[in-house]
Amino acid sequence: MNLLNLAKRRYSCRSFLDKPINKELLMNVLEAGRVAPSAANKQPWTFIVVNEQPLLQQIKSCYGKSWIESAPTVIVICGNHTTSWKRDDGKDHCDIDIGIATDHIALAAVDAGLGTCWICKFDAKKCASILGLPPEIEPMVLLPIGFPADTGNPDRHDSQRLPPDKIIKWNRW
Repeated sequence: MNLLNLAKRRYSCRSFLDKPINKELLMNVLEAGRVAPSAANKQPWTFIVVNEQPLLQQIKSCYGKSWIESAPTVIVICGNHTTSWKRDDGKDHCDIDIGIATDHIALAAVDAGLGTCWICKFDAKKCASILGLPPEIEPMVLLPIGFPADTGNPDRHDSQRLPPDKIIKWNRW
């Protein structure tokens, strides 16, 4: 499948089948995050796969919506601000690098027949405590992942995204 079609098939899946993901399939999806580009190749990420009880329930409790209960696995995507590249003006690229890696994982999941949903609004301090993260590691994204129980509409972008003439400029503002 070409990348554009894959990107159009990705959606925020909020309903998962009660079916575990085998480790080999999950490792293939995670490999896409591992090979993602990062500023100065610093790779400031760690992917924590949570798929065993009671830890899975504890991680799910960091997010306040009930739909997450159907997810058989949650990947906690963490960033390390002490190892991430900083621009000369101090701009930390950790968040950008984590975004790229997360998107690679989300697209690989679609390609593997899985669904995901980025969650950035969660109790990060509680999550860090549950996982026993060291102070320099920040949990940045919860990524529930599993076999989808619903489907997204790949044609939704025609009505739900800004048209090209609103977001593309040529040579100048």
